Amino acid sequence: MQRPENLDLKDYLDQQIAQVQQQVGTQQVLLALSGGVDSSVCASLLSRAIPGQLTCIFVDHGLMRLDEGDQVMAAFADKDLHFIRVNAQARFLDKLRGITSPEQKRKIIGEEFIRAFEEEASRLGDIAFLAQGTIYPDIVESGGSAGEGKVIKSHHNVGGLPEDLAFTGLVEPLAGLYKDEVRALGTLLGLPDYLVNRQPFPGPGLAVRVIGEVTVEKLDILRQADAIVRDELDKLDQRPDQYFAVLTNSQSVGVRDGLRAYGPVLAVRAVVTNDFMKAEYAHLSHDLLTRVATRITTEVPEVSRVVYDITSKPPGTVEWE
Repeated sequence: MQRPENLDLKDYLDQQIAQVQQQVGTQQVLLALSGGVDSSVCASLLSRAIPGQLTCIFVDHGLMRLDEGDQVMAAFADKDLHFIRVNAQARFLDKLRGITSPEQKRKIIGEEFIRAFEEEASRLGDIAFLAQGTIYPDIVESGGSAGEGKVIKSHHNVGGLPEDLAFTGLVEPLAGLYKDEVRALGTLLGLPDYLVNRQPFPGPGLAVRVIGEVTVEKLDILRQADAIVRDELDKLDQRPDQYFAVLTNSQSVGVRDGLRAYGPVLAVRAVVTNDFMKAEYAHLSHDLLTRVATRITTEVPEVSRVVYDITSKPPGTVEWE
């Protein structure tokens, strides 16, 4: 695919609306809405191009950050589309019971997501088109550009869907855009800032930020702590490019209400980067780190200790798993 030169987002939006209308006609379109930037902007664009013809299936695997599932629903409450939320936390946690390997977690969650999507889609009858939030770097990295076609890495929305999903065609209105342009287009389409400018979030969600086995109790602890980290760092004039909490698999002795306590260690991760290929840990002030640690150990009493990750990429990765 060739990327348009001298791209004007308003013109691009008008062109994509016209193209989708011509491609789809009066037929129905199905989109797997993850709540991420790409799929959300795709859904918003399609609801404007083909009002009433789009069905979004939001598989809520129960591994999102605090209140994010409700925020995704709220963002599309005024859009002219059919929104289906599949509350599947129990299903996913059952599959993850006893699993500690990060790679196994990812495979289980990816497979279960597809199965949950397929099951819900099968109840809708025949739908002609599948929509995806594929963006230009996805095409390039998966070997689909007009260049040499070298595969850097495969993307779920380029080559990872099941082969037996039967659709007449694929609708990918964001395929000519880079991530920053997708965010700008989302703003142009009226999506809320918390959705358009949300930080990168792994597909397996908090399952790879809970080290070791994933449980409801661990997820609840991590959600609360992560919300505090983001609340405090959101206030900075110059914010790191990504920041979040990790619930480690270590326990630490502490003191609470004058008594000995024993609870999990919570790690804080914040990085600055231009392209996420390399990243340096953010040099946060001691005052800020103290405030974060104090709030977490006060407001999330299960946590006994807070540490700050000062590993850059490489040798570390941004995510812990």
